[in-house]
Amino acid sequence: MESHEGAAAAAARDCVLDFSRLSLNTFNADNISGDRKSDTRQLFLNYNRLSSLPSSVSLFYNLEILDISNNGLTDICEGITRLTKLKTLLAKNNRLDEFSLPKEFGSLQLEVLNFSGNRFEEIPLQCTKLMRLQSLSIGGNRLKSIPAEIEHLTSLEMLYLGGNLISDIPPELAHLPYLTYLVLCDNRIQSVPPQLARLHSLRSLSLHNNLLTYLPREILSLVHLEELSLRGNPLVVRFVKEMIYDPPSLLELAGRTIKSRNIPYCPYDMPYNLVRYLDLASKCPNPKCAGVYFDSCVRQIKFIDFCGKYRLPLMHYLCSPECTSPCSSNPQSDAESEEENSVPADRLQRVLLG
Repeated sequence: MESHEGAAAAAARDCVLDFSRLSLNTFNADNISGDRKSDTRQLFLNYNRLSSLPSSVSLFYNLEILDISNNGLTDICEGITRLTKLKTLLAKNNRLDEFSLPKEFGSLQLEVLNFSGNRFEEIPLQCTKLMRLQSLSIGGNRLKSIPAEIEHLTSLEMLYLGGNLISDIPPELAHLPYLTYLVLCDNRIQSVPPQLARLHSLRSLSLHNNLLTYLPREILSLVHLEELSLRGNPLVVRFVKEMIYDPPSLLELAGRTIKSRNIPYCPYDMPYNLVRYLDLASKCPNPKCAGVYFDSCVRQIKFIDFCGKYRLPLMHYLCSPECTSPCSSNPQSDAESEEENSVPADRLQRVLLG
């Protein structure tokens, strides 16, 4: 038994080539036998002085893990696209930017990609073509935005974009059905799109050290969310109520009447654009109101109680000013107080505000 275990351990060691921390300026694979190249599954070139990824890495055609972190890399060679079995690429703490990747980089079968600690100002579109990617880390760069094409990464489970210059979250991010961990801390984000409520697999959302003053009320729909990190944001510390209300148009008044009174209609009764307009009605969230709205609504920032300890400001939409209660000793609307009581204490295991 021991001999079999020893043989297995030796075989595992044979699959690994470790050239890390050797102060290498170049990597020459000429002295490595063909069989060893074929057997190698993991290649470590991290903590050296490489300025570009040598084309000789393409000779390790069975490679599954490649670590080229902590070098001075400014370029990744075209040869990497020939590593058809490569699953993990670690290239953090280099000098890479959006022009450093080969054109066909998106053809790789990567599952894990780490470009943190580089000089990316944009997420390369090649990265949005990695259809098997499960983990993407581009933290500590100079990213100013997240491309809408991020929605193509439908296998993604973890997205780390902390420590950048991002100001907006694209609603397309909500099209990632398996996203479980989303890290957007240490950016310049001012608002969270309500579409993120569609991330039904999301368990951890890190938004600390941004410029958030409120959250969309739709965040309550994230039923699997266990951790929400919000510390370091200018979240209001006292009750704030903001009302922005434009009087409804005649079209909207007519639409509200039809929907709220359940007046029957069919596509043959009116032009298609009016039928489509009626289909866009949103129900007022106030449980004491049966009204609807289309374009004209009251926008309020309301506090929702989480875990019996923290009160978070969420954006709330109502159909009219009449849906809010008059000021009283408890300066909250009926809609708000009922909604607060409906949020169970265990919805979030950790809400980090401090």
